[in-house]
Amino acid sequence: MTNKILIIGPSWVGDMVMSQSLYIALKRQHPGAKLHVMAPAWCCALLERMPEVDRAIVMPLGHGDFKLAERFRLGRKLAAEGYDWAIIQPNSLKSALIPLFAGIKKRTGWKGESRYGLLNDLRNNKADFPLMVERYVSLAYPKAQMRDNHCLPELPWPALQVDLSNQQKALAELGLTTGRAVLSLCPGAEFGPAKRWPEQYYAEVAQHQIEQGRQVWIFGSTKDIPVAEAIKHHLPQRLQEHCQILAGRTSLHQAIDLMALSAAVVSNDSGLMHIAAALQRPLVGIYGSTSPRYTPPLAERVAVVHTDIECRPCFKRECPLGHLKCLKELPAQLVISKLENML
Repeated sequence: MTNKILIIGPSWVGDMVMSQSLYIALKRQHPGAKLHVMAPAWCCALLERMPEVDRAIVMPLGHGDFKLAERFRLGRKLAAEGYDWAIIQPNSLKSALIPLFAGIKKRTGWKGESRYGLLNDLRNNKADFPLMVERYVSLAYPKAQMRDNHCLPELPWPALQVDLSNQQKALAELGLTTGRAVLSLCPGAEFGPAKRWPEQYYAEVAQHQIEQGRQVWIFGSTKDIPVAEAIKHHLPQRLQEHCQILAGRTSLHQAIDLMALSAAVVSNDSGLMHIAAALQRPLVGIYGSTSPRYTPPLAERVAVVHTDIECRPCFKRECPLGHLKCLKELPAQLVISKLENML
């Protein structure tokens, strides 16, 4: 019987959103088990919106930190929890060390960096599960079943909870109103410029929507403030009052609750795109160097747009050919028409 499970979660927002599918699958099979997830601090806001997660544990080490002694100390501290099972979502060798040091008997994960010995329930048939979310969810099931059947019994979609009280506080703090329907734009991408649709195209979409009687909220981190300001600057002066820059002004909690008010969302392939999907908002997802065949938004009301030029998807952070045609050849009118069809 499984009573307590430790998950070593991913470090990226989008990956963490997709991880909820794994957590749902685990709880459906082991409804009485306690599920603890260790992840970077910035992911804890997401974990708190997942009812399947009983405890979020902050990973104090940075993404590139090895620090063997610190990992040993963390593992020995977690040994007192008495976990029956550990699931390691990242593929790195170092991510498998803490469960080993914690003395957890069953340790499940993908082969990754040749983690023989660190994992004793090692999976190596990634080709049978082309989607990242499938690879996550397959870890919830026995190895033999996933090896022989090559298919999942179910693939639950992420569904983040919304805090309505926090939503109202955020509206008041930021001076936002909902008299006009909201189009949310997410023009950033932490991965790199090969994921970022040009700001002038976003501005065309924003102008069209404002002229249709809606308002625009632009989400993102502090790094996305320049692109958000550029989008607003491209708008005619008379329309700028209906465009609110929220990039760098919200916590992740607030961003989740405010995005839940959107009539629709337009986003690059980013963490915020996956949040919008998990909130079941009508969504246009824009793909440049990456592919929806690997990390699609998991929701019903989704339109995915991308070019079919020869060199994509290359999965590079920056365009190796220097032309960014995979993004520049996606016209704003295409996104506008997709939006109008959904709205």
